[in-house]
Amino acid sequence: MPGERARFSGDFQMIGDDVVLGRDVRLSSFINLYGCEIGDETTIGAFVEIQRGAVIGARCKISSHTFVCDGVTIEDECFVGHGVAFINDRNPRAVTEEGDPCGDGDWQKVSTIVRRRASIGSGATIVGGVEIGERAVVAAGAVVTHDVAPGVLVMGVPARPVG
Repeated sequence: MPGERARFSGDFQMIGDDVVLGRDVRLSSFINLYGCEIGDETTIGAFVEIQRGAVIGARCKISSHTFVCDGVTIEDECFVGHGVAFINDRNPRAVTEEGDPCGDGDWQKVSTIVRRRASIGSGATIVGGVEIGERAVVAAGAVVTHDVAPGVLVMGVPARPVG
């Protein structure tokens, strides 16, 4: 539950009782946080959803309209641009082979890790099961389908190293 240590910049925040907020976290309006952990001095922009099981490190910036799903770990001092989408299911389906709505047991979660001081540009999509290395940069609009080595810039669809 958010405590006195978090700074709120507006109304309309859905913050679950099971959220762990670090010291001096800055939260914008229109956010949805549940079952996640947010590190000290991190900023969460407007219209961000962070799901149960996600972990955000200290001194990160998560920009507006970003979706961070279960299974994602973002280490300290990372930047995540506007409208970034993380994916934790490599075979998404709405229904089973029998046509019944899929439930928790009908999919396999894959984890993603973003290492310290990495930066992810606006509009990027991060497919589940990848590791983005320390100080790596993902260009705006890139679709990351494979691991990104430390300190490397990737761009494109699919994302490939450049420079």
